[in-house]
Amino acid sequence: MSNFINARLIDPETLTDTLGWLHVEHGAIAAIGTGTAPSDLLGDIVDCAGKCLAPGIVDLGVKVSEPGERHKESFASAGRAAAAGGVTTMVTRPDTLSAIDTPEVLEFVERRAATDAIVNVKHMSALTKDRAGKEMVEIGFMKDAGVVAFSDCDHVVENTKVLQRCMTYARSLGVLVIGHPQEPTLTKGAAATSGKFASLRGLPAVSPMAERMAVDRDIALVEMTGVKYHFDQLSTARALPALERAKNNGLDITAGVSIHHLTLNEYDVGDYRTFFKVKPPLRSEDDRLAMVEAVASGLIDIISSMHTPQDEESKRLPFEEAASGAVALETLLPAAMRLVHAGQLTLPELFRAMSLNPAKRLGLECGRLTIGAPADLVLFDPDAPFVLDRFKLQSKSKNTPFDGARMQGKIKGTWVAGTRVFNA
Repeated sequence: MSNFINARLIDPETLTDTLGWLHVEHGAIAAIGTGTAPSDLLGDIVDCAGKCLAPGIVDLGVKVSEPGERHKESFASAGRAAAAGGVTTMVTRPDTLSAIDTPEVLEFVERRAATDAIVNVKHMSALTKDRAGKEMVEIGFMKDAGVVAFSDCDHVVENTKVLQRCMTYARSLGVLVIGHPQEPTLTKGAAATSGKFASLRGLPAVSPMAERMAVDRDIALVEMTGVKYHFDQLSTARALPALERAKNNGLDITAGVSIHHLTLNEYDVGDYRTFFKVKPPLRSEDDRLAMVEAVASGLIDIISSMHTPQDEESKRLPFEEAASGAVALETLLPAAMRLVHAGQLTLPELFRAMSLNPAKRLGLECGRLTIGAPADLVLFDPDAPFVLDRFKLQSKSKNTPFDGARMQGKIKGTWVAGTRVFNA
């Protein structure tokens, strides 16, 4: 048993931010209240000293490089990074070597995660075998084995008939399909967003319309099949009207955005800084602001890290040849605090997108401050300043765009099922 007193309780369900207390028994929240805690509470006392206590982050779309590239990230290192970043549940992507596309590979990663990771881990499966876009995986077997969603990640299924069959079968089993909204022919080889900046830098670029085109296609297929569908990360304003129409029409569609597309723009690439090369490429400032507004309004449901570790050899290359992606498990919350301090999001709105909504979309009980919910919690100081040193990150790979950045928001502690897994 344990008790959290003198806490700012950040409740993403009621969208409230109140002073109060919380009591944990048997790994779950047993009681919660506002004001001063009762004097007869049993168990250990954690005095939060007025700092923020929120549901642990549920990070949808984490790359853990097992199997195949363990030198970039392991379940052990990713688990430590997650705990240090207030992430209590990682939902891992299947874009490994080899892809997670059979019950045997899934069993391997489940066993590794259960042994090595100090936070909760849920797994996605590939949608097609080897993410090749040709032959559907055994969706029923993979669902029964415990996967929470199906996705080919950034290997977009180009054959519309194959994708339609996958969606139809997924609909019959009630499983979630996650798509990457980028038209694959237009985006192939692109390293930046088309416009004056990319032209001046001489970078191969892609129009934001490539995202809009993919969104339109996938929405039409969702309407055709009735499948539960989630866009992993939108990044352009031009995609938002189609998303809004689809939601208004009653389609079972949600959408996410990465923390990098909420806090960075195309100019951050500067003089070919490859730590800022992500997929899709960073967009204009107008697009970034549109994404922030869409999160605040609830049009975009989920914020995720899109944690993608790359080693030094993959990044220390000319910009267009360098690998895409950035580590973000530990920087997700402090980066997101930029939006709070700018007055663009409230803390409850932020945790609605980072904890509650991803948990609800995946059918998980976490992500809430309610009686009976798992005691997956993060305690943080929203105002504490620091300068990020990438070499102090827990991830094996250090490819963060925030190296040397001044940030606010320090994690003080993380708990999984009531057990402390990180202590600053």
